[in-house]
Amino acid sequence: MKLAQLMKKPAILLATLFIIATADAQSVTGSWYGRADPDIEGRPNNYLTELIIRQKGDDVEGVFAYYFKNFYKSFFVRGKYNKASRQVIIKNIPVVHFRSTGPEGIDCSMEFIGTLMVSKAKSTLKGYFFRPEKYKYTCPDLRASYTLDNNQTNLDSALRNTIATLKTWAPLPEDVVISNTTSTESNNNGHFSTVTEESLLLDKYMSRKNIVQQEVTVGADSVRISFFDNGDIDGDSISVFMNGKPILFKQELEMKALNLYLKLDTTRAVNEITMFAENLGKYPPNTALMVIFDGEKRTEVYLSSSLTQNATVRLRRR
Repeated sequence: MKLAQLMKKPAILLATLFIIATADAQSVTGSWYGRADPDIEGRPNNYLTELIIRQKGDDVEGVFAYYFKNFYKSFFVRGKYNKASRQVIIKNIPVVHFRSTGPEGIDCSMEFIGTLMVSKAKSTLKGYFFRPEKYKYTCPDLRASYTLDNNQTNLDSALRNTIATLKTWAPLPEDVVISNTTSTESNNNGHFSTVTEESLLLDKYMSRKNIVQQEVTVGADSVRISFFDNGDIDGDSISVFMNGKPILFKQELEMKALNLYLKLDTTRAVNEITMFAENLGKYPPNTALMVIFDGEKRTEVYLSSSLTQNATVRLRRR
């Protein structure tokens, strides 16, 4: 009896080690690299992509990045991992349209679904970036194939080396950082030169009707708001107000994003961001694409303002 029990112990130990090893092998934690291709015949344009993620239980988070044509983008992402189906699901991933020639092109908000396959030779993550229903006629699905980088042993280092930083905005020198109590705190552009100039702008703002064009729910106390000229670059200039106070003065809209990093007023249930038309450009009215990003969700709002009305978007904290 004792001999039989002793013989069982190594078998139990080996079984336990196998279970632990299998569990580790089924984790999606790691640095994955690969490519994504438009699911259209004869389209050679592909995206070289990287997915650096950490799994904790059923949750995953990390950085999605891609290199396309001559530019690079990266984003903080969150998602879910189903251990039974070995599927990773990450929603709201912005991927620039495959016909775009630069980073300012229109983004398609995609949902990635990939299946983990583990073998002795390598681990792969294969699936699709699926387009949402509203983009079904403009954005194709993307076939994706990732391979685990076995040489990348320090995941924290890999995450730190990406452009996107975990839950922390990193404005560029030309961007504008704004608190909820002051006007622009960085960037030499967008300031008022005199008190009279600010007063005149406030008078014009008050004389126009505020039109609420959309209400957006955000899940953070800080957001990044980007303005693009919606259409031909025709000299449209805007000022921006937050809760009735001017925060940006007379800035021209271009192909490159005008980025504002806003700390919301947490004493308010709703914060209002208003676009004030300084002119109508060559082709009236003054139109812009506003992109709101709270670290998780990206929302596009098309704005139109004139010399008689302002365009307002309400941000409601979740």
